Amino acid sequence: MSDPVRGEEFKDDYRKALPAELVRRLSAQSAWQSAWSLMQEALAITLLAAIALHWWTTAVVIPCLLLIGTRQHALFVLAHDAAHYRLFESRAWNDLAGRACAMVQGLSMRTYRVVHRLHHNNLYGPADPDTALHGGYPRGAAYLARKLLKDLCGFTAWKTYAYFFGAPALNTETNVALRPLNDTSERLRAEARADRRVVIAFHALALALAAWSGWLLEYLVLWVLPLLTVVQALLRLRAIAEHGAATDFSSPLTAARTNLCHPLVEWLLFPHRVNYHIEHHLYASVPHYRLPELHREMVKHGMLEGAEVLPFGATLRKIFAARRPAAT
Repeated sequence: MSDPVRGEEFKDDYRKALPAELVRRLSAQSAWQSAWSLMQEALAITLLAAIALHWWTTAVVIPCLLLIGTRQHALFVLAHDAAHYRLFESRAWNDLAGRACAMVQGLSMRTYRVVHRLHHNNLYGPADPDTALHGGYPRGAAYLARKLLKDLCGFTAWKTYAYFFGAPALNTETNVALRPLNDTSERLRAEARADRRVVIAFHALALALAAWSGWLLEYLVLWVLPLLTVVQALLRLRAIAEHGAATDFSSPLTAARTNLCHPLVEWLLFPHRVNYHIEHHLYASVPHYRLPELHREMVKHGMLEGAEVLPFGATLRKIFAARRPAAT
């Protein structure tokens, strides 16, 4: 796929730091690896739903519901790769897969692409729409625990959906509403508007079909409920683990964070290598399945010295720490 045109690109901050040929090799896309990532999540969700529907007891449904939420979050991570044009080399196939991953969750991938460009191209700047979510930490363990509890109770889902539908976010430093659709090409604006309408129509139809077929309760419990609760908490915790409690915003090396963790934690919270977040910010052209290799190459070239590369336990201690005293 050719490089995106102006108004559609994600900037690679350190493209010249690694040899250009190495970056080109790591940026090469594999349709098979992307298809396998998609298939893993489809199989996992199908299996968990089948288990819950077969037994349909509280002791079985609740664990299945929680795990389905982690896989819905994993689908969002794949939609994130598609927003970067990194799932498939063909833009048509890339957007079809990414829109499907997002649409089943009530999200517009093409609107998210517009919003997410601002986050990448203006990390921690006044135009970064994500600062309202992950900025200002640490704020104390009780503060973050309350936020996560509200997420798990479904009280914050409306904010998430407003964000993913392109609503202006409020910059916490300037109190000015950001309008993320301003920094984009006209083609992406049109695609985002059309995508939002398709998402709304899809879910109206899904709800009607579930009610007509007699599966409304199962649909609401096993699909809608985890979207409104589990996914909200995972999105917040992961975003703060990736960017929260940063003290130096001058470079993605310190304004982003790579979390090193057990494979089970990766599967539950950082699916599809999204824990390699510094690497992703520096080389957004590299697809998720090559981020571990990119990490090794950056270590070899000394590029991660002094960077926020931490065990996940250390990250948790940082983001749940007591609020920093105000500067005098």
